[in-house]
Amino acid sequence: MATVDVDFEVRGAIREVYRTHRSLIISGPAGTGKTLPTLLWLHLMMLDYPGTKALVVRKVARTLAGTTLATFREKVAPEAIAAGLVEFFSGSPKEPASYRYANGSRIVVGGLDEPQKIMGAEVSVIVIDEAIETTARDINMLRTRLRGAPPTAYPYYRMILLTNPGPPAHHLKAGGMRMLYSVHKDNPSLYQGGQWTAEGRRYLGELELLTGVQRERLLYGRWAAAEGVVWDAFDPAVHIIDPFDVPESWTRWVGIDFGYTAPFTALLFAEDGDGRLYLMREWVRSQMIVEDHARVIRERLLAGQPRPRAFITDHDAEDRATLERHLGVGTQAAHKSVSAGLQAVNSRLKVQADGRPRLFVFRDALLERDPAMDAAAKPIGFAEEVSGYVWAKRRGSDDSLKEEPLKENDHSCDPTRYVVAERDLVGRTRVRWL
Repeated sequence: MATVDVDFEVRGAIREVYRTHRSLIISGPAGTGKTLPTLLWLHLMMLDYPGTKALVVRKVARTLAGTTLATFREKVAPEAIAAGLVEFFSGSPKEPASYRYANGSRIVVGGLDEPQKIMGAEVSVIVIDEAIETTARDINMLRTRLRGAPPTAYPYYRMILLTNPGPPAHHLKAGGMRMLYSVHKDNPSLYQGGQWTAEGRRYLGELELLTGVQRERLLYGRWAAAEGVVWDAFDPAVHIIDPFDVPESWTRWVGIDFGYTAPFTALLFAEDGDGRLYLMREWVRSQMIVEDHARVIRERLLAGQPRPRAFITDHDAEDRATLERHLGVGTQAAHKSVSAGLQAVNSRLKVQADGRPRLFVFRDALLERDPAMDAAAKPIGFAEEVSGYVWAKRRGSDDSLKEEPLKENDHSCDPTRYVVAERDLVGRTRVRWL
């Protein structure tokens, strides 16, 4: 039996493709390395589970050969192809084009513009490259193909969608599938050993030449419309970082926004010796009463952490009193000026003279996902909300922007603003402990 050794580093959001069996959308700017590691995972599943069938598609069939399939052929499976473990079948009137494995597995390839060639396949896994090109109808149509796996096959049904960002109202943002975000540092060819490679510097230099909404999406990875993003300084590649062990000596802050139908949110921040803030943990959950949230804050959000300097909350007096009673702490109402708080957050997000911003977000800060919000395709947590956090528009013929954000999908953005405003606009907090 032939043996093929694989040596490849998987980073960032793509790790969830390997670690879970859920359907996922991996969103990221151009060049973050989404396709290669996903196809590698698929290749390994084909080898490990005899008889597995998968479908790899793009919107237009003719775009596959020079992009997705070239990556598979040249970078993912060249050794397996050379060893005779995999061969390409170009298709026939009765059977679609596919990569055939010696163990009976098969990857059917095609385009959504030629559905008659692929829709007869029953598969365990579907990978859609450049999913931004699809329609909601395309996704629903493909879901009907997830069936009929033999006993030896990969034992889960899942879809993996790879995409660059588009407009905030795109159907991928409202389809109920979990979306994760990749960044340029996730691509080993662009970033190695703590620094950009020569290719990384060259490629990012090309992306820096982009302008307008294309720059927002393909350089920064934002699901952005042409105008109106509140915190336009936010860049996932800069601000979303891998977690690390935070020293106990760093100050902790907690920001809280009350809600029941709309979610309750509690965010734990750490402040380093230079005044930078790190969003460490997030609790976001709807349909729960305040006393139950208090238990989660005490047992999970603050587990193993030193006592926070302050709990900064919205102004709901009744909810504040309930939270104080069940947590045994005093709280402080957030700074009233929304505009000043928004400006303070954007100021922190801007990269400073030392090359770093003053606000970071831990990757996977969310303690767990809210099933109801997932089912409603709502963004959950700061990293998912911020790209769609936009200025409200005035009603009327000019359709101009107001000087206030749209009050929608801002549940983690608000307590972030509370903490930053308390830190930067109010000064040192005096806290009453009960």
